[in-house]
Amino acid sequence: MKNSEILSPQTFLLLQAVANSGSFAGAARELGLVPSALSYRIRQIEESLDVLLFDRSSRQAVATPAGLELLAEGQRILNDIEAVAQRVKRVATGWESQLTIALDDAFNPQPLLELCQRFYELKAPTRIRIRSEVLSGTMESLTSGQSDLVIGVGEHSEHSHIKTKLLGKIKFIFVVAPHHPLAQLTQPIADQIIVQHRVIAVADTALKGAGISIGLLKGQEVLTVPNLKMKLNAQILGLGVGSVPEYLAREALQKGQLVELKVQRSDRFVSPHYAWRSNGQSEQGRALKWWLEQIANPATAAAILGHI
Repeated sequence: MKNSEILSPQTFLLLQAVANSGSFAGAARELGLVPSALSYRIRQIEESLDVLLFDRSSRQAVATPAGLELLAEGQRILNDIEAVAQRVKRVATGWESQLTIALDDAFNPQPLLELCQRFYELKAPTRIRIRSEVLSGTMESLTSGQSDLVIGVGEHSEHSHIKTKLLGKIKFIFVVAPHHPLAQLTQPIADQIIVQHRVIAVADTALKGAGISIGLLKGQEVLTVPNLKMKLNAQILGLGVGSVPEYLAREALQKGQLVELKVQRSDRFVSPHYAWRSNGQSEQGRALKWWLEQIANPATAAAILGHI
């Protein structure tokens, strides 16, 4: 007999009964069994595992070190089974087992963590997973089924089952290190001058297609980094130039690590949306519904956009 068949919840209950009563006879009475049947069952378990679980040298059944270990693990497994049973019951009430939220790298992640804190106060069974994406990779994570809710995408979607809603507006500003050559020039600076200097770009996380490139000039040298934090640090070091969300550059500007430059092209504003799948006839999960309600709050949206 396989160990997986021997170590069943029923086995752990039998062992626990013997340990609690201190004798096979007492455990048999508690379980409503004939003592010989219980003793035979315990011996079967011991023979299958090739270990002695109870010391029978005295009138009492005393668990051996191996028995104590199995009892402890058995109790943990029984607790896990009970937790799963309770979780399944709660999920049956409309809560998703897991909700994955993808946040575009351009937006402030702190409000999502604060929302997680509030969500956990609901004692819901839903596990929350947050992932970071860049540019078209954000929407791709939704259409591919890797995410249930995405924040920071364009309004357009070719999929009829994808719903989008405006999050707000975010401003990108052109910044360089104070010692960068562009910082010494008269402003506004033309693209013909900017193109002569390396730009720092964040890699699109989309796995399909060519991805999106924003703010790059034809023929311009590019240093590609995986996220906006590294992009900001690269520009602080003077490795290149580029536009970043205004809120993200705020601290570096105050410290004098970066300076904002006026360029001839118009200021860049982005109007991001958040999106989720709508399955038509199937009812929206309670966790997704809760998160959508929170993000729809103007104060929450403003925090994600870095306005507050």
